Amino acid sequence: MSVLVRKLGPEDRATLDAFLLEHADSSLFLRSNLLAGGIVDEGRPLQATYAGAFEEGALVGVAAHCWNGNMLLQAPRCLGEVVRAAMALSGRTVHGVVGPWAQVCAVRGALGVADTPPAFESQDELFAVALADLVRPRVLDEPDVRCRTTRDDDMDLLVRWRVAYAIETLHARPGDPMYDEARADMERHHASGGAFLLERAGSPVSVTTFNARLPDVVQIGGVFTPPELRGRGYARAVVAGQLIAVAGSGVRRAVLFTGRDNLPAQRAYTSIGFRRIGDYGLVRL
Repeated sequence: MSVLVRKLGPEDRATLDAFLLEHADSSLFLRSNLLAGGIVDEGRPLQATYAGAFEEGALVGVAAHCWNGNMLLQAPRCLGEVVRAAMALSGRTVHGVVGPWAQVCAVRGALGVADTPPAFESQDELFAVALADLVRPRVLDEPDVRCRTTRDDDMDLLVRWRVAYAIETLHARPGDPMYDEARADMERHHASGGAFLLERAGSPVSVTTFNARLPDVVQIGGVFTPPELRGRGYARAVVAGQLIAVAGSGVRRAVLFTGRDNLPAQRAYTSIGFRRIGDYGLVRL
């Protein structure tokens, strides 16, 4: 069977949207970035160079080489071909790979780094919940607890917590670039209304963001509770609180992923209704 691999452009948008919808829960970064940044790559945040593989005219695999060097995957077929094409078309270096776990593993061979230890690797469990099935945690009903969107004066705290999250969860190395990236990330989440804080007695105790967002589905990421405040149900409360806040805007489903070995996080999410639906993962090269 002949395979055509090429750059995707505006004329392919409907075909690409339909293909990603077939793999909806594991394509939220791709779908959200397309909605926010479009399919034309000008190097701006949330933009990417998209390469697609076609068999008999049908799109069967996609790789997007993003503005930040990450490669996003949804390529159950022709994985190596679309990844190499996206790299060549973008001219960027690959800094990380994100997507379904089997594809993340396989693509390292296509990149020629199968035997090179990654800087960071996370095999994750993918979870989802229909908001109609969301379980409201009791912490949210305590009189001194509330979940709210972030304010301008929260930014210094948000950046500190994002840096702490990156060091703990992503094994990032402290340094000035990390702080700059953390501030840019949190400013973008704040501006979009996608960052939420849980407060107890007026003091922030936990944070969460939407790292991908569509009109009917959201993906949760960056959930962080300082170590000294853990074990009190704050993470599940802030996640539930943010979902309750957007439930009236048309959002019907939420997705998140967390480390396979992070059993406390898995217990927190399943306690509010999330159920495992597959595997996901990321690698930083």
